[in-house]
Amino acid sequence: MNPPAGATSALSAVEVADRVADRIDALFATVDDWRDGLQAYLEMDAAPTAATLDPVVEASAVPALAADGLITGSGFVAAPGLLSDAQWHLAWWLGGMAGIRRLATIDDPSNEQFRDYTTLEWWRFPARTGARHLTGPYVDYVCTDDYTVTITTPVVVGAQLLGVVGMDVLVDRLERELLPLLRASRLPIAIVNASGRIVTATDSRREPGSMLRLDGLAEALAPLREAEPPRMQTTLPGGAEVLACGDTSLALVVGP
Repeated sequence: MNPPAGATSALSAVEVADRVADRIDALFATVDDWRDGLQAYLEMDAAPTAATLDPVVEASAVPALAADGLITGSGFVAAPGLLSDAQWHLAWWLGGMAGIRRLATIDDPSNEQFRDYTTLEWWRFPARTGARHLTGPYVDYVCTDDYTVTITTPVVVGAQLLGVVGMDVLVDRLERELLPLLRASRLPIAIVNASGRIVTATDSRREPGSMLRLDGLAEALAPLREAEPPRMQTTLPGGAEVLACGDTSLALVVGP
């Protein structure tokens, strides 16, 4: 039977996963371009300083804040000891209603408010695997006080990790872009990260930032926590399907 005039075909779960991957891949591609530029610069500068490196970072990070409405923060975080004039250093810019500004940070380890960023997921995963990574959603108390995802990729020269380059994306902005794709499937769908934390879902009771707790989900998502996850599609004991969104470290959970 032919569909009624004017009706549109629902997207399959595989099509939704591919389209989510395409949008996230565009963000990853931007970060990868920044990484390539920084690596090229650091290959030439054997003794970088904050004073010389920051303008290079700013030249890439600031235009991106104005060009892509999803991006709310961007920049470079240096490996401890990389810069001769700053043992710990973040070159990070924020966008918002008040315009673009440099993030003020505390880089003195003796200060009680100092935080070792090498312990955080957005640093630890790229440092361990050498691969790009999406962290979150989490409440970013440093920059926005809102649910955020952070995309980072390592900057490596001669097998040495020199830092990570990355961007922040507000979850509510990401939801506005991704929810229409999910709803076009006419299926109950949630997008989760590699830990099972919800990015967005068609069911309003599944709130961003909360954990999706389904039997077998943690095991099904395990491949996403590897540096090069395979294309994954599996069915959980309760009947829900889990599909990887490319190599973005996100997955769709389709079903109850």
